[in-house]
Amino acid sequence: MKPFSYVRARTVEEATAAHAGRPGARYLGGGTNLVDLMKLGVEAPETLISVAGLPLDSVDELPDGSVRAGATVRNSDLAAHPLVRDRYPVLSQALLAGASGQLRNMATTGGNLLQRTRCPYFQDTDKPCNKRAPGSGCGARDGVHRDHAVLGHSPQCIATHPSDLAVALAALDAQVELHGPAGARTLPAAEFHRLPGERPDRDTEIEPGELITGVLLPPTTAGLPSAYRKARDRASYAFALASVAVVLDVRGAAVHDVRIAFGGLAHRPWRALLAEQALVGGPATDDAFRRAVDTELAAAAPLRDNGFKVPLARNLACDVLRRLAGAPAAS
Repeated sequence: MKPFSYVRARTVEEATAAHAGRPGARYLGGGTNLVDLMKLGVEAPETLISVAGLPLDSVDELPDGSVRAGATVRNSDLAAHPLVRDRYPVLSQALLAGASGQLRNMATTGGNLLQRTRCPYFQDTDKPCNKRAPGSGCGARDGVHRDHAVLGHSPQCIATHPSDLAVALAALDAQVELHGPAGARTLPAAEFHRLPGERPDRDTEIEPGELITGVLLPPTTAGLPSAYRKARDRASYAFALASVAVVLDVRGAAVHDVRIAFGGLAHRPWRALLAEQALVGGPATDDAFRRAVDTELAAAAPLRDNGFKVPLARNLACDVLRRLAGAPAAS
């Protein structure tokens, strides 16, 4: 057991002051990922700042029709909330596809976004991993990488991000609210996580000491047909081999608007901008869906053992688009 200090913050300002951007400080919400990493020796914080008691545990409708979910809202509560189930079904479905009921009862909205990769080389301190120990190498590249990235990876890292919630937020054009030493700011959810590049140890665009205070779901995607599909090795307790979140607005026989994000394929949720551009204004047909998704996945660079992810992701996306094209918009 490695000793650490513990702070129970009462306000956001108290939490960020206790953290102060120090490398050895960590925020603690539900602890469903951080505590595991501490047990494995991957994380060894000097200070834990508990944010579980902060007044960030509500889901609220704002005057402009957007919905704000606080950072400490439990995953199970967010999935079951009427505003989420009725207006953003893709988000509810994504949350229910993640982990087990027991974990969803503990895991928080902010913590879900900040969970780290489940790459076994990252989790094993005896293995080389540039994300955990920069400069040590990437053991997965020539090792076991069936579950790893096919899009956006670099020579430094081929890990994937495990969050289902983050994929849905990217497709919904959600915003992530942050508070830190420099004050409050927001980031688009689709830009919150980073591709590995030369710095795979940096998972997100969070600045030192910043705390996630909530996520903002916009009125522009509320009520539109949406869905989340996830392919995995087991029906539960497994992370995505590939997943897709889709928000689709079909008017007449044409695609008026569409948002697509993939999970399980990259270091972050992969917003399929090329596929979206190809579909808007065109027919809502199976052929159009497949051509658009193929345009997006043409950039895939699978490794020795994970090429199956490309057709898997294509089939998932086309199936969801096909089903939603026949779904009526919410009233």
